[in-house]
Amino acid sequence: MDSNDVNITIIDREGVTHEVMAPTDMNMNLMEVVRSYELAPEGTIGVCGGMAMCASCQCYVLTEHDLPEKSMDEDAMLAEAFYVEDNSRLGCQIHINPEMEGLKVQLAPES
Repeated sequence: MDSNDVNITIIDREGVTHEVMAPTDMNMNLMEVVRSYELAPEGTIGVCGGMAMCASCQCYVLTEHDLPEKSMDEDAMLAEAFYVEDNSRLGCQIHINPEMEGLKVQLAPES
């Protein structure tokens, strides 16, 4: 295991739990991690390319991690999205860093 990796748990849309390693030194975001591990079918996540312009990467944060504040764009997008919960975030807006160790998220249903 690389010291720059963190353990993240991702529950996919089928309810299957995946324990994955995510690099903290590649400026990846959660949506890109989901894509790289192919935890969502191609074309169903990160449709806008990570610009907070769609909600295809919406996820529910299940742990008490100190995540960055939502941007205005993310807030506005979640205001229009389906299946939004209090713990909803856009995966493309959650950048992988060492503080993400042990993060657990569930992918929101496809809208």
